[in-house]
Amino acid sequence: MIKMMMRQTYRNDCIILKTLEDLVPKEHLVRKLDTVIDLSFIEDEAESLYSTLGKPSIPPMVLFKLLIINYIFGINSMRKTCEECKVNIAYRWYLGLSIDDKIPDYSTWSQNYIRRYRGTKIFDTIFKKILKQAMKYKMVEMKIVFGDGTHQKASANKNKYQDVEVEIEAKSYDEQLLKEINELRKELKKKPFENIEKIEKDFDEETGEEIEIKKKKHIKASITDPGAGYYHKGEHEKCFAYTHQAFSDENGFVVACSTNPGNMHDSVAFEGIFEELMEKYKDEIDNICLDSGYNTPAICKKIEDSGKEALMPYSRPKGRKDKEIFSKKEYEYNKELDCYVCPIGEILELKTVDKQGYKIYKSNRKSCATCPLKEKCTKSKNNQKVITRHIWQNQKDEVNNRRYENKFKEEYPKRKQTVERIFADCKEQHGLRYSRVRGLEKNSNQALLIFACHNLKKMALWRTKNNKKRGESIKNNICNCILSLIRQTKRALFNNNTLLSTV
Repeated sequence: MIKMMMRQTYRNDCIILKTLEDLVPKEHLVRKLDTVIDLSFIEDEAESLYSTLGKPSIPPMVLFKLLIINYIFGINSMRKTCEECKVNIAYRWYLGLSIDDKIPDYSTWSQNYIRRYRGTKIFDTIFKKILKQAMKYKMVEMKIVFGDGTHQKASANKNKYQDVEVEIEAKSYDEQLLKEINELRKELKKKPFENIEKIEKDFDEETGEEIEIKKKKHIKASITDPGAGYYHKGEHEKCFAYTHQAFSDENGFVVACSTNPGNMHDSVAFEGIFEELMEKYKDEIDNICLDSGYNTPAICKKIEDSGKEALMPYSRPKGRKDKEIFSKKEYEYNKELDCYVCPIGEILELKTVDKQGYKIYKSNRKSCATCPLKEKCTKSKNNQKVITRHIWQNQKDEVNNRRYENKFKEEYPKRKQTVERIFADCKEQHGLRYSRVRGLEKNSNQALLIFACHNLKKMALWRTKNNKKRGESIKNNICNCILSLIRQTKRALFNNNTLLSTV
């Protein structure tokens, strides 16, 4: 019996008489990337970093395009990227290299970064130029922005660390907070504070002068990557990491980002990126949508003072819960008299303000001693109930009350489609989950380029999709015009034939 089977014959010695332009598919992503933005500005930005003497170097646009290929197509290393570019015709076309040109070695980029690009703002420039192009295409909607933070595992062994004593840095709003605290203390006839932090004083043995000793704390510092911070949250594994703060618009384009050590809380890292955002886009933004981790009195006041509306969910009070004692919400706050009223109507008056900015309200001891609800109110030995309230709590209450409005219900669910989706895509597809570089500066530059690649890819896909839809609509309009002309012609011929028959 003869089997009817066609055998495959391989011919590896064939000659292809085609250009790279013909071999790259028209629908390939590199073609879309190349059409949306011209990256030749990179050479203008890097021109001052290169010498005019000696052997010609590899064009900086080629080096940065290698990085773009690396991040957009999710290749894990620069070595693999260079190997792929040797055999991938589409990548060669995007780099602007012919089939005979040599692909740069994987170590070329690291050496160029060390000698030229380290300490420059070229990564920030690339991010801004790509975003500016997206704005030019009217793809960015800045009326409401969505902010959040995510962690990236650092390239550091979690078991190699040392205990380091560091000074506690002052917060950016400490000066304003101290001013408002002292104003309230002056009204209460209390002595004003010189500073917020507790500063111990000592004498210098050599000079004999009094010196201040700032408050310090102990942290775990990585030996492998000192710029990373020790991170642990919930069920996550304890590790060294970096935290990335990002703001996105309604369409999912990253408009601002920053990188900090992983042990920095989101509410602390928020300060710098918010100021940068307001400096660039203050007039375009109306609302700022954040998660509950940012719902602190200082952040609520900062946003409200900037003239914007904050959309944040309610943050539950922290600390130990005792079911046998009344919770703080059982005591009604009177805004006009600035006092609290207990469940039986007794008033808790404002007595003082502490260094952390909390007002301290205290009840009357004599009234509490004979109160029938004393056991449910307080367990203090001096028969006095104490309640604290931050001096910026009013701003936080305004934000909390806004969650009942239709605007919050409509806008807040969009976070999962915008900033949360961006973090998921960048981690899964563009290498944001694990860091391959060490140091805060390198990780900051890497994050800028990853978010820039995210914007570039999104812009390329949207642009080609819109052009396709526009082409289809134009085609449909032409067809409709032709059909209408045919109908009108038929109608005219019919009317002429009718007139001739009557004559």
